[in-house]
Amino acid sequence: MTNKTIDINESTIKNCVESLRPENIKIREQVDIGYSYDGENVILFEIRPDWSDPKEKQQIEFAKIRYYKSRKEWNLYWMRASGKWNIYEPFPESTYLDKIIEIIKEDKHACFFG
Repeated sequence: MTNKTIDINESTIKNCVESLRPENIKIREQVDIGYSYDGENVILFEIRPDWSDPKEKQQIEFAKIRYYKSRKEWNLYWMRASGKWNIYEPFPESTYLDKIIEIIKEDKHACFFG
């Protein structure tokens, strides 16, 4: 048996993504939410059928959370239409990942879910 360390941040991210996913399985075939995480960067993305080939899935990134070890804080970024990441203002950083996730869920400025 392998002794695997539990990453509390990844657990928090998984719970966030699960709460954002559509409940209906049929809807998930048309739009779903996924993430990637490498220990420092979290990318949240929509999963949709490609418009030119519905059998293919595309991932459309909409939020990035980055951990800065030297400052011990998380920063939040949103994807502009230009395809560039911009720092989310007025509250871009926090020492708590769950606070950043709440900002994404609230989406006061319609940066993440339109």
